[in-house]
Amino acid sequence: MTTMRATVVVAAAVMALGGCAAVKTPSKQDPLEGFNRTMFEFNDTLDRVAMKPVARAYNWALPQFVRDRVSSFFSNIGDVYIAANNLLQGKITAGTEDIMRVAINSTFGLGGLFDFASQARLPKHQSDFGVTLGHYGVPPGPYLVLPLLGPSTVRDAAGLLVDWQGDLTAYMRPIWLRTTLYGVRIVSTRAALLGATDLLSNAALDKYSFVRNAHLQRRQYLISDGNPPPPAYDDESDADTGPSDDGAPTPGAEGAPAAGATGGAAGATGAAGADLAHPAATRPPAPAAASQPDAVQGASAPQRQEPTGATGPDAAAAQSASAGAAQPASETHVPSQQMIPPGRPYSIPNLRFR
Repeated sequence: MTTMRATVVVAAAVMALGGCAAVKTPSKQDPLEGFNRTMFEFNDTLDRVAMKPVARAYNWALPQFVRDRVSSFFSNIGDVYIAANNLLQGKITAGTEDIMRVAINSTFGLGGLFDFASQARLPKHQSDFGVTLGHYGVPPGPYLVLPLLGPSTVRDAAGLLVDWQGDLTAYMRPIWLRTTLYGVRIVSTRAALLGATDLLSNAALDKYSFVRNAHLQRRQYLISDGNPPPPAYDDESDADTGPSDDGAPTPGAEGAPAAGATGGAAGATGAAGADLAHPAATRPPAPAAASQPDAVQGASAPQRQEPTGATGPDAAAAQSASAGAAQPASETHVPSQQMIPPGRPYSIPNLRFR
């Protein structure tokens, strides 16, 4: 037995050394990815060759009722150590519930074979010394895949030393009974995970990355009591919501109403007449009438200005003064040659009067 164990350890070490340089740029949370991938392949091969066939045979040989009794028995033993960790973390309610679970299942459940505590609405908790260390702020350290034990971290690997001492199975005598209980628990646990591992093998593109991320998220979930902190994003959005660097206003909803409301009623009438009389003539960019109901409703904050095309003596003088030199059209000025009133009633294109 000792020779076989030594052979397995040496084989795992050789595979690990060969995979240390497999990944050139490991991630920040997984700087040992080369070693970890090698250990993952080793564990996966061992599981596929040995553990999975034994677990399938276990499910085939024993009915579901017997398998449930075995799982409940080991779950009841584990509740003792879970209660101790919850009390160490200051979770008095959870620790008390764990103690009550052990008391109920050990007495009414025939030594833990039946789980009456869950029927009494006492929840099943999960905790270990690694969770206790994380509760008090000990960082997890790099992700680490252990031979035969699977995914872990440096912090959780150190906590395994305490977990082994807190396992009641380690104190059972004689040795053959303790060894048998260890073996049955491993097979029972592996048999319960057959469905999950089969789904993983069929669905995951990269099994190693999937298992790593799921394990780290699960540990963070346990440490934070089901309320993990929001993820921290390195790249923040630097979108500029203010004006541009050169001070020019951004064209949008604020510029459109102002441009559409600066013309005035007379300016809009003159521009419309120019469209009918001279189709090729240049017209203002936004010949909208601020005094019309539709223009007022369409603008969120219209700017009221004095009409530039008012009739009367002032308008006649302005037309005669500008007759010699034509000025280009703008938002506030309409050339006199374009201000030709229509000879008969007409409807202004693209405008609707009520």
